[in-house]
Amino acid sequence: MANLISCDNNANKIYKHSGISSTITTSFSGPSSAPTGLTYDGANLISCDNSTKKIYKHSGISSTITTSFSSPSSYPTGLTYDGANLISCDDNTKKIYKHSGISSTITTSFSSPSSYPTGLTYDGANLISCEDHYKKIFKHSGISSTITTSFSSPSSYPTGLTYDGANLISCDDSTKKIYKHSGISSTITTSFSSPGTVPYGLAYDSLIGIWHAADNTPLNLTATVVS
Repeated sequence: MANLISCDNNANKIYKHSGISSTITTSFSGPSSAPTGLTYDGANLISCDNSTKKIYKHSGISSTITTSFSSPSSYPTGLTYDGANLISCDDNTKKIYKHSGISSTITTSFSSPSSYPTGLTYDGANLISCEDHYKKIFKHSGISSTITTSFSSPSSYPTGLTYDGANLISCDDSTKKIYKHSGISSTITTSFSSPGTVPYGLAYDSLIGIWHAADNTPLNLTATVVS
């Protein structure tokens, strides 16, 4: 079974959920004191922390760090992975960055749709971002600054996104909740309390959510990671 992963900026914890539910099967401390974003590359968790201004590659889904590097600027807030390259956003520069693989090298960057980008995910064809100024979720055209659609987030402080292969999942710091959307829309099918008091990042540990950047096809439609 594939599982949701969340992090909490206040508790400095990363949580592995049972499926997409409030039940926590394991948790561990973040690499530093303030985790703000998560993604999954098909084998390993990747996190970022705004206290160290760093991005960390974990060994599987664990607290063990295999490598780390500086984020593009001073306040990393969101991560996603397009099947080949890491994508990050920064609240200080108000930019979204495409990395070369999983490294500090930036191949391109562009302005975020608004002034406070907080979360990213990728649906196999298009980047999705959220921000806490206008309380909006934005669907981009591919990985670019062009916005094809946007809708209101479930509450007033969206802080993280992920995608399970069919539905968007978001979290919100004002309600301390995690929301499962119907597809990529404002319709909420279910919600539950986050494990901590400041939810600030989501990932999904199934290969269904990892995509080839070249042709937008899933890397694997059946395999999931068990850890």
